[in-house]
Amino acid sequence: MNEQAARELPDGAWRPLHDFARWIGSWLFYLLFRLRVRGMANVPRTGPVVVVANHSSMMEGPLLFGVLPRRTVFLIKQEIFRGVVGWALRRIGQLSVRRGEPDRTPLLGAVRVLRAGGVVGVFPEGTRGAGDVASAQHGAAWLARSGGAVVLPVACRGTRRPGGARRRFRPVVDVLVGRPFELPPGRGRQGLAVATDRVRDELAALVAELDRLRGGEPPSAAGTSGHGVSGDRP
Repeated sequence: MNEQAARELPDGAWRPLHDFARWIGSWLFYLLFRLRVRGMANVPRTGPVVVVANHSSMMEGPLLFGVLPRRTVFLIKQEIFRGVVGWALRRIGQLSVRRGEPDRTPLLGAVRVLRAGGVVGVFPEGTRGAGDVASAQHGAAWLARSGGAVVLPVACRGTRRPGGARRRFRPVVDVLVGRPFELPPGRGRQGLAVATDRVRDELAALVAELDRLRGGEPPSAAGTSGHGVSGDRP
């Protein structure tokens, strides 16, 4: 293992455990859901990437961790990092962030991952009830700028159980990976605001596109990405 590959995960992470957890996830979610993945070829094979995804339940993070074809370090709220779960999350290379509080430590750790050519995943703030992207935090744009990364939008639908509905058996869950893009040039707060708007707009458009696909296509007719999605992992 070369030094750069080792830095694709934060300090303290166990690379074999990270890869084992991804392997489990790559199969587990195909058992739990009728999972349909589109656009996986859009994931850059090399180089720094900031993944931005919509967030409507606790499942999107583990789901993308398992199905994305590259090792991904997610920024996760600190409340989850407790006990055995917290220990495991740190060992597989995930970073805890305190929402609403300035904390540069995890952000700097994420930048180090990006500068080593790794992938960092962020769930920008949105309308939590529906999982729609109403606004994006500056964090994703700042990370992409600081780490010299492209931004990869990813939309997820189907993980959230509708209110008042019974628990569903193997619900249809869709993942749509958009095209990576570079942020527009610009400095200072104004430049960051413009970049943040671009992230928000790209992700919102992708979520809307996925909603159109789900609304106009019956589950049985949808193209499904088999387990080959993760077949060429590092």
